[in-house]
Amino acid sequence: MSVDSAARVIYLAIGLLVGLVAHEYAHAWVATRLGDQTPRLQGRLTFNPRPHLDPFGSLILPGILLLIVLFGGNPLVFAYAKPQELNPWSLRRADHHSTLIALAGPAANVVLAFVFGALWRIGLSGEASKLVADCLIANVILASMNLMPIPPLDGARVVARFLSPRAREVFTNLEQYGALFMLLIFFIISGPIFTFVRVIGNGICQLVAGADCLAG
Repeated sequence: MSVDSAARVIYLAIGLLVGLVAHEYAHAWVATRLGDQTPRLQGRLTFNPRPHLDPFGSLILPGILLLIVLFGGNPLVFAYAKPQELNPWSLRRADHHSTLIALAGPAANVVLAFVFGALWRIGLSGEASKLVADCLIANVILASMNLMPIPPLDGARVVARFLSPRAREVFTNLEQYGALFMLLIFFIISGPIFTFVRVIGNGICQLVAGADCLAG
């Protein structure tokens, strides 16, 4: 543990918080624009982090991953929020619009990656450069991870659209075991998952910053 690693934990935590709130706001904003007012009624159409926080996904899991960074580990950090409820009967084209709502979160993280990538390209120095780089990393990981078709991630909601009604119901119900899936991903079967995240994430980094940002 060092001063540099402690600073990096803080910077990554800031990036995760900004990215997570933007991610959830994007879900809520697109849903309301498409006719579902559930996010507004449940207080999710806000930049206030508190309504979005999930005890495990927003606090415990990122806390463990940031602790690993503190002691010199790979900065592959992640967080997720409480699932947002969706009323498909409020949507004009339920399947198509549900997919757009699911993809809005990762899209918001890609937009933030472009912002942080642009800031990184202008050549900031010192701690500002480190902060921007770590915020870029956090948002690239949030975008890449959420494309995985694993409940409770957004990719699972996209895949669910193409399943039969019975299979979709079973698959969607797996969201309640999201914490277990995250433990499996990060601490048991991390290899292929992290390879996917690095490939997609570094593709985004090359696009927005001109260089890889996720180490192998």
